[in-house]
Amino acid sequence: MQWKLAARAEKMNPSVIREILKVTEKPGIISLAGGLPSPKTFPIEAFAEASSRVLNDNGAAALQYAASEGYGPLRQSIADMLPWDIDPDQVLITTGSQQALDLIGKVLIDTGSRILVETPTYLGALQAFSPMEPNVVSVASDEDGPIVEDFVRKVGTGADKARFIYLLPNFQNPTGRTMTDARRQELVDKAAELNVPLVEDNPYGDLWFDNAPPKPITARNPDGCLYMGSFSKVLAPGLRLGYVIAPKNVYPKLLQAKQAADLHTPGFNQRMVSEVIKDGFLDRHVPMIRALYKKQCEAMIAALTKEMQGMDVTWSHPAGGMFLWVRLPEGLSSIDLLPKAVERNVAFVPGAAFYAETPDVRTLRLSFVTASEQDIATAIAALAATIREALPR
Repeated sequence: MQWKLAARAEKMNPSVIREILKVTEKPGIISLAGGLPSPKTFPIEAFAEASSRVLNDNGAAALQYAASEGYGPLRQSIADMLPWDIDPDQVLITTGSQQALDLIGKVLIDTGSRILVETPTYLGALQAFSPMEPNVVSVASDEDGPIVEDFVRKVGTGADKARFIYLLPNFQNPTGRTMTDARRQELVDKAAELNVPLVEDNPYGDLWFDNAPPKPITARNPDGCLYMGSFSKVLAPGLRLGYVIAPKNVYPKLLQAKQAADLHTPGFNQRMVSEVIKDGFLDRHVPMIRALYKKQCEAMIAALTKEMQGMDVTWSHPAGGMFLWVRLPEGLSSIDLLPKAVERNVAFVPGAAFYAETPDVRTLRLSFVTASEQDIATAIAALAATIREALPR
């Protein structure tokens, strides 16, 4: 049978990270590539107890079709835990925050629509928006976040005016940077002046090490923003449970797109999470995750400091999250380096995939959350040896 694919399907590409993860399944490979939370943080016992209560108390409802908007008590809990005034009717439960990106793309993007992103940005967002065939424009960014002057230059006018700018203000994937309070406010004010919506993605915001990040962008202008959150990083990613908070004039269209996509996020999962998080469970559980990730981040920075001496390698110093961003010496490419690193049993993600436009081939992303401290030391030593061998003689 000869199948005729849609033009948009022809343009789809496999996830670079997912392809790299296949390589890491090889025995002996230490993977610093994935964006997976540490399984040490999964509250298995709490879920076992919650599952039993959900099935015993109202099992039939938990296993039946459910409302597309999501489970009411869970939507209320989400509205209550965020630091601005939210009507639970503005909360849409999604099958992971990745689905929220897909729904936003379907509702806000036409073919050729200009959308703005940070430099670099989350690869999964680029993939989610890609089927809508937008014109993705990168806004120059520094260690404080997107540069507002470049945002103004890139907004466009008339029919080519940007539909939105997509942002990860906290412990960004891939760089690990956190947008400063001043930059957030400046960007919110300028976006409101120019009438450009902001899409705020915050999967890592609770994973701070010592100090909580500044208040969310959406809290500063709720009517001008969409806000995405997730339970993947603070509970477990296998639940595929996220949410989007939308202004009331946008919410109905997101809901309709959700209904067309999958009717609703699994009700059993929603009820389990609602049961687990009641009575302040996250306030007790998340500090354990923060302590673990801080310790492993410090181990990776210590290993980089020891092993990369004299090679002009630089790296970020995140205040939370899951990732470090590394820049190689002049003349090296992380894409070319990866197969050589795999030969030494270490994997990472080349940075080029995270750029919407001109990539910096010298960059790469390292995750510090799943490998042990000993494995981190071994992997960074192997990575350093790979870099040293690749340096021009």
